[in-house]
Amino acid sequence: MRLSNSASVEADLSLHTLSESPSGSLVVYVIPESSSLLPQNVDVYIGQRRTALLRIGSQMRVGKTLEQLLAHMEPRIKQVLHVMSFSHTDITAALSNRVRISPGNKESIADSMRAFKSSPGYEITFSLLNPDPKSHRLHWDIEGAVETYIQPLLTKLSPVANFSIDSQTLYYAMLGVNPRFDSSRSTYTLNADSLAHVINPVEARLGSNAASSNPVLNFLLYIPDAHHSPLYIHDHKKQQVPTNAFHSPRWGGIMVYNVNEFYEVDTVFPVDINIDMAKVMGVFLAQLRLLLGVQSSTPPPGFLVAPCGNAGLADWELDRLMWSRSVENIATATTTITSLAQLLDQIGNIVINDNIAQQVSSAVTSLQLAVSELEAGNLGFALQYSKEAILSSERAFFDPSLLHLLYFPDDQKFVSCCGQGSRM
Repeated sequence: MRLSNSASVEADLSLHTLSESPSGSLVVYVIPESSSLLPQNVDVYIGQRRTALLRIGSQMRVGKTLEQLLAHMEPRIKQVLHVMSFSHTDITAALSNRVRISPGNKESIADSMRAFKSSPGYEITFSLLNPDPKSHRLHWDIEGAVETYIQPLLTKLSPVANFSIDSQTLYYAMLGVNPRFDSSRSTYTLNADSLAHVINPVEARLGSNAASSNPVLNFLLYIPDAHHSPLYIHDHKKQQVPTNAFHSPRWGGIMVYNVNEFYEVDTVFPVDINIDMAKVMGVFLAQLRLLLGVQSSTPPPGFLVAPCGNAGLADWELDRLMWSRSVENIATATTTITSLAQLLDQIGNIVINDNIAQQVSSAVTSLQLAVSELEAGNLGFALQYSKEAILSSERAFFDPSLLHLLYFPDDQKFVSCCGQGSRM
């Protein structure tokens, strides 16, 4: 359960202040059964930092040996590590594009497939869709909302990537499907089967940042027109989605925001509507975490997980993300170098210039350093070296001097020094 307890929160903060844990590390504090730091039904508390509180069971009385104590705590400690740290399942998830899904790792695989692939930077675009401007005059404080709810998360994620944010309002922007009218409730519905068709017509109007090659995360706030309001999203079980929102893997998210409560019997259109940005950003923040690869697994029974706080991300969640991004980058760079070697083997009599050789050497060195730092638990250095490995490997693979040699006749790949009539 993801609840909070004041005593647990204070203990987590105090322990963090006394002994700050570096990135990539975890500290588990063992407390007696009678401690009031945890509620009676909670055995493990996972805080916002890199610490956990573990309650000793009632069977551990005075006189037990250290070996017996450790044996008793081992199952719970393994569960703590599974939640806060990394496992074989997480390795498989980080490499999900290269492995087959097995029954034991479906949850992590699903999380990774929703997320965008690792990139040096991301563009985030918030769009307000007003299909009926004759009925609605919409006001949203997107700048203030981003500063309050989104920027703290992006600041904490700065070691992972760079982010840029923009916003726009689109008028007469319609969804790709017509909602169905539910006469029993006098509402309109969008079923889960039709959600895939919602995005296409809207996407054509979103525009793109042509000056950047970074992935774009789109977050759309859709205000239904007066003739199709209220509008609710239903899941595959025909149940109403509580957030009235959905997300598309590696694309973004859409939230439907109903404003029919502003209508009255003698309503004069257009109606001025101030959008509740706290409600909206709570949904978009959760979607942003998913799309950036912050995994949110369900904790075991007896666990109490602290809320993320204003930053929207716990320290140990950041560690997990940095770790998975490093593993993904290492695998990507290794694949690129391997592909380059196989490609060059297929091209006979090719001359590799010094620049390509230097980039390959740099990529291999960065890969070795990234693996070494990852093994040592230095996540910041590991991530940085893994990024450098990707850049160097891609520079070598896409070097212009190689491309034109792919289909060049072998007898014209050499420069003769025997006179002016020599061919290249």
